Amino acid sequence: MDRLPPLNAIKAFEVAARAGSFTLAATELGVSSAAVSQQIRNLESWFGKQLFVRSGNRIALTDAGHAIYPQASRALGDIAAIGRRMLEGGLKTRLVVSVPFSLAELWLAPKLAVLLESFPQMAIDVRVEDDPVDIARQSIDLRISYGDYHYPGLKLVRLVHDDVLPVCAPDVWRRHGNGGSGLEGVHDSMFIHTNWGPNYATHPSWADWFAAAGQNRSPDPSQGRRVGLSSLAIASARLGLGIALGQRVLARADLEAGRLIALSPVSVRLGHPYCAFMLPAKAERADVAGLVELLSKTAPSA
Repeated sequence: MDRLPPLNAIKAFEVAARAGSFTLAATELGVSSAAVSQQIRNLESWFGKQLFVRSGNRIALTDAGHAIYPQASRALGDIAAIGRRMLEGGLKTRLVVSVPFSLAELWLAPKLAVLLESFPQMAIDVRVEDDPVDIARQSIDLRISYGDYHYPGLKLVRLVHDDVLPVCAPDVWRRHGNGGSGLEGVHDSMFIHTNWGPNYATHPSWADWFAAAGQNRSPDPSQGRRVGLSSLAIASARLGLGIALGQRVLARADLEAGRLIALSPVSVRLGHPYCAFMLPAKAERADVAGLVELLSKTAPSA
């Protein structure tokens, strides 16, 4: 077996690098600052390289420290995962998937149901959370994100570049569609607006859709309905609360079942694709690769 560095020292290094402080690392580890400092010196001696620049009570990673930190963090995460699996009753496969709120119910859940047909004994842990997440430290097998820029250095697979189009319940269109004259005659109060939040500036609005349709109109959000999730916009439209600018992959099941109807073939593409991120070592796992393949087949149809 290859010679291993001192594992306690690796742990002290990982915590200190993540916390940016020997004092905070000591608090997390339940030891003294002097003990953390000694472990770091032992590790630096073992590697023959300085890992931190020390300036009073402040520390910063050197180039050598930056080089080993990602692998050290992943390795400790893998060891922690082994411990959890053993304590839970053995080394059975558990797929840990992290997903944004909007995608969990309408997009991911149906795909997991299909995946379980091939892996019926699989244990699945779905974590619904916003970016960023610590994929290595939280033992996440697959993170699904909007955009391809969140996790540099990890394996990236672009899944689908979605678009939005106007949708509503059939009864809503019968009552408010002005005899099929089109959306230009619909009152502003009938439009559902999605508030994408302060982190996103490229999601299309109703003004963008009308521009794509060749019309100069911008429905007033203060007169309509406003929701905070794209999946909630779909649910609101399904319940007859108005007309939503719905994501195609989220609305697909409702459109196919007739619970929603598309009011125009005109659509507007989202600013970024949805992507899957994973540690390279986990990309070859059959369950991870199978889910990535299923999600990649979710391309929107025109």
